[in-house]
Amino acid sequence: MRKENRFLYALLAIFFLGLIWTGWHAQDHLIWLLEVFPALLAWLVLTLTFKKFRFSNWLYGLMLAHSLILMVGGQTTYAEMPLFNWLKDYFDLSRNYYDRLGHFAQGFVPALALWEITSKKNIFTKRGWQFVFIVAAVLGASAFYEFIEWWIALLSPSTGNDFLGTQGDIWDTQWDMFMCFLGSLIGLIFLRKKIYPLKP
Repeated sequence: MRKENRFLYALLAIFFLGLIWTGWHAQDHLIWLLEVFPALLAWLVLTLTFKKFRFSNWLYGLMLAHSLILMVGGQTTYAEMPLFNWLKDYFDLSRNYYDRLGHFAQGFVPALALWEITSKKNIFTKRGWQFVFIVAAVLGASAFYEFIEWWIALLSPSTGNDFLGTQGDIWDTQWDMFMCFLGSLIGLIFLRKKIYPLKP
């Protein structure tokens, strides 16, 4: 077995162990399923397309980290993540900021994934247009996810309230999208130049 394959199998093993652990200990299994569904769908697509398109091992590792963030958020709900509750109390913060981390990752990891896809496929001849496309695509996906949260809240107010996790912030949706935007910018501008030098 190639070392690269062993690494990816190890990531999949950690992914499924995370699913089992967080699912078993989930406070609300419906919310857990709603939160982890994007990760399940993403890894299904990654598995089915692995022979046709392979991302870098670095990016697969980031995808796993993003998936684990989703799993933990689903297990405890984003508003009640224990470590960030402790940080909230210790620093006398106004809210549990775990959801901000989740939305930052929602921009950070997909932006790098789109960078790899568009670079390896030579889709863009101008790096500026590549940059604009990626940020716009990530923000579009973030906006659509906010629609999904809204629809779930309309269909099931009790579940939707925990799923939204606004914590009384009327600007929560805007903050979610801003953190996603910030994550995509940091991923593209800083990491790509410093430790992620993939070029189109």
